Amino acid sequence: MTAYAIAHLHAVEFCTDIATYLEKIDATLAPFGGRFIVHGGPVERLEGHFSGDLIVIEFDDREHARAWYRSPAYQAILPLRTRHARGDAFLIDQVAQPHRATEVLEYAARNA
Repeated sequence: MTAYAIAHLHAVEFCTDIATYLEKIDATLAPFGGRFIVHGGPVERLEGHFSGDLIVIEFDDREHARAWYRSPAYQAILPLRTRHARGDAFLIDQVAQPHRATEVLEYAARNA
């Protein structure tokens, strides 16, 4: 099942380390089939408050996403970002298709 590595960066200090990180990240994704789906850009806020940048990287499955994040190549450049950007990062799976919104209720009932 398709999985996504998502980062919501609230504050990024653009500097040489961030530029180096951006120059090197694509090569770390390639062996794991990672593809940028969203990489910052203008946000049209519809509700609430949103600040920062959203990054979404798609992988064939969570195993590939986890292997990329843990890979020596990515771990070598990760400090370039974490020293200069504050935010959250996580992995999440795509829902099975077709998906109905009420399936969330069924999941909640099973796990109550």
